[in-house]
Amino acid sequence: MQIKGETSVNKLILLFVFDKMESPLTERTLVDMCTSSNDWMNYMDCVVLIHKLLSDGFIAEIPSSDDPLYSITTDGRETLANFYINIPRSLREEISREVKKNSSKFRIRQECKADYYQNKDGQSYTVYLKILSAAEPMLELKFVVPDKKAANNIFKKWEDKASELYSAVYDTLMD
Repeated sequence: MQIKGETSVNKLILLFVFDKMESPLTERTLVDMCTSSNDWMNYMDCVVLIHKLLSDGFIAEIPSSDDPLYSITTDGRETLANFYINIPRSLREEISREVKKNSSKFRIRQECKADYYQNKDGQSYTVYLKILSAAEPMLELKFVVPDKKAANNIFKKWEDKASELYSAVYDTLMD
């Protein structure tokens, strides 16, 4: 349910998403939630409005080692409290349901980073895996695999396996 041409309502939608998620978000996560995963606004409006909310002081950037995280500010919460009624009730309910249903998926996606590249030998690949907290990495792994197929397989599985691997490493080292 896109609200076409309603810049102020779309700003409130973004603030409402921040409020419901109750944690800092990357731009990628916020844009994905509001555009491709749902149809609450179009991509370009979303990107522009995130930066407008930032410059207006309604959200703040939290520096991190990878992608910057954004969080709603006190002014943003006050504005939302005063004007959230301008967001259609059906849309507020849809956003609330979506966040309740998928918030952990979005958090995991932004906390688990993976990348790989081909090594100078022309055959093997190095895979980088990270689990991020708000301030710094909680776990970083870097290892060499024999080929692109193995690197891509690890890359694709990382989000689903990261917490399990972190627990196994932590438990093993704390014994």
